[in-house]
Amino acid sequence: MKVIVDTCVWSLALRKRQQTNDVITDKLKNLIADGRVVLLGTVRQEILSGIKHKEQFEKLRNNLQAFPNLLTDIEDYELAAEYFNVCRRHGIQGSNTDFLMCATANRRNYKIFTTDKDFINFSQYLPILLTQM
Repeated sequence: MKVIVDTCVWSLALRKRQQTNDVITDKLKNLIADGRVVLLGTVRQEILSGIKHKEQFEKLRNNLQAFPNLLTDIEDYELAAEYFNVCRRHGIQGSNTDFLMCATANRRNYKIFTTDKDFINFSQYLPILLTQM
């Protein structure tokens, strides 16, 4: 099964190795090696945003090009808006990127790999699958 990897996971994996990141980084490496990782364009943008040095930006951009963008369509955006509304009715907030990730994952039967605890809240009301650590 394919896995959409959230920005927070990429950020942890790209930082200098810390013991707390080892499990997450190893899981991401295994998913990459298995060819299961997919990348949303909005996640790519978040990963690349805020990089101060042009050389660092270009190196990361080139490395991320190994992962083609998961193409989204009108139904993904409409479902993301519906998910936003469902969660909001239950007092749960999230970003547009989070709900787009949920919608695209659900429509394609993909899992989501994240460390963002909001997704646990989303999963109470949305039919999403999260990877296990």
